[in-house]
Amino acid sequence: MSQATIRNFCIIAHIDHGKSTLADRLLEITGTVEKRAMKQQLLDKMDLERERGITIKLAPVRMEYKGTQLNLIDTPGHVDFSYEVSRSLQACEGAILVVDASQGIQAQTIANVYLAMEADLTIIPVLNKIDLPAANVEKVSREVMSLLGCAREDILSISAKTGDGVEAVLDELVEKVNPPKGEESSDTRALIFDSFYDEYRGVVLYVRVIDGTISKGSAIKMMATGAQGDALEVGSLSPDMRPAGALSTGEIGYIVTNFHDTSEARVGDTVALTKQSPQPLAGYKEVKPFVYAGFFPSSNEFYPQLKDAMDKLKLSDSALEYTPENSPVLGHGYRVGFLGLLHLDIIRERIEREFEIDLIVTNPSTDYKVMLSNGEEVDVTAASNMPAANEIEAIREPWINGEIVVPKEYVGTVIQLITGSRGLQKNVSYVDDHLAQVAFEAPLANLLTDFYDKLKSQTSGYGSFNYELADYRAEDLVRLDFYVAGDIVEALSVMCHRSEAQALGRTTVEKLKDIIPRQNFKVALQAAIGGKFIAREDLSAYRKDVTSGLYGGDVSRKKKVLAKQKRGKERLKRFGKVDIPAEAFTVLLKRD
Repeated sequence: MSQATIRNFCIIAHIDHGKSTLADRLLEITGTVEKRAMKQQLLDKMDLERERGITIKLAPVRMEYKGTQLNLIDTPGHVDFSYEVSRSLQACEGAILVVDASQGIQAQTIANVYLAMEADLTIIPVLNKIDLPAANVEKVSREVMSLLGCAREDILSISAKTGDGVEAVLDELVEKVNPPKGEESSDTRALIFDSFYDEYRGVVLYVRVIDGTISKGSAIKMMATGAQGDALEVGSLSPDMRPAGALSTGEIGYIVTNFHDTSEARVGDTVALTKQSPQPLAGYKEVKPFVYAGFFPSSNEFYPQLKDAMDKLKLSDSALEYTPENSPVLGHGYRVGFLGLLHLDIIRERIEREFEIDLIVTNPSTDYKVMLSNGEEVDVTAASNMPAANEIEAIREPWINGEIVVPKEYVGTVIQLITGSRGLQKNVSYVDDHLAQVAFEAPLANLLTDFYDKLKSQTSGYGSFNYELADYRAEDLVRLDFYVAGDIVEALSVMCHRSEAQALGRTTVEKLKDIIPRQNFKVALQAAIGGKFIAREDLSAYRKDVTSGLYGGDVSRKKKVLAKQKRGKERLKRFGKVDIPAEAFTVLLKRD
């Protein structure tokens, strides 16, 4: 097909503004999917996506409209999956910006607009959900005009649910989005924007052909990894795989390879023909996890199944990282890296559902860069792996640049929330008369647990939040350890700022007192920094009335039996083991 009749575009929006519903209508109007095969969130293949009503993985699809080939990439809206959005933008020339006409501009809307502008895409603004009683088209139009600097007539008003106005979006795409500008006669280059592993076919690549042509049966190579293989099948997605003879310049499609591991064909790599040596494409910056948690099976006999589950998930999720970890209390497991708490939650739920493994997940933490006295710098992802205090010169923790978008009456509340999380408010700007944008910096560790929940509750649900990693800064950080019955439980250890250690230690031992069951002997629950205890709670022993069987006689008989019980409890205290329930390891997830 001629490049002049190809349009590559994606749909970007804040979470729950109607991207997937709009994609459904586009598929319906272009006749790509028959009406009887149509269902809601058609491009969301995972059960989890359909249940939660969110997009987790980007999904490409090809449509035909008035003689034009439209290649759509449906993207996620949640901040944890923004790396998927940035990859989609690189493969497109245009973007439909969807804004909810009842909610208006949100934090992720602004972040995605900046990404699209950086990629030099043609942005088509669309107001969705105009059929809702709460829709305020004029107010939200002013917000969009202020953000994009566009005219009122450039903004399309639609209802993706009913299909009202959606055809105008297709016409606008054909008219305004630029066709691809590749060289058909040049050496073949294709950009990999996603990949997954199919048990029956091997590694499948989603690619955008920049120059040249890739035919079925071509010998291909990866420019970054050097891996070589064959294109066993090529074709487009409509939305199911539709084989073709070749993928030509400007097209988006899939390549089935004979690779057995997605690491051989990484996302962002350039696919070339083996006999050619073109200049590699710029690709993407490698995504690095910054939230870490321990995954342990409830019983050690399930460890091989957990290993198998992690290996399989890694094949379809390039952002997932894991290393084996061993805990005296929890046994063998993995230290797993994620892009955020939602990413963690999705992976945990997939392991429990798809592989039927009961998991114990430890408190999430971030990674720290530790400068040792000998000048060496080490990366530490778990508090229990922190070197001894006398070996440490400085500890640097990750800080983020964040943006919160709220109605202006909540600005004071939001600034209080930021400063309460050790954050620094940088500036406040106004999107329009009603909406404020608060820019701030804060340590990532303080936002991991309940920051988002507090933001939603303190702004009556109106606040939205977006962030990106800024840098690592040296702070006065300490390792806070917890002892149960005199034994340190390393899986509970956390890193925190010295100023917060006392309060965190006290609230945590109080929560542990509620979670850990009482024993036949007294149990001390303690929090400590180094060798210094800073908080303590005692779990009182069960008291059995050993004198109930005595009747009459001298009081010394009663004293003798009680003394024997006391000696038994002392012995139990020395040798007794406390069974720590799984929920104790997530006691820090909710701090309030």
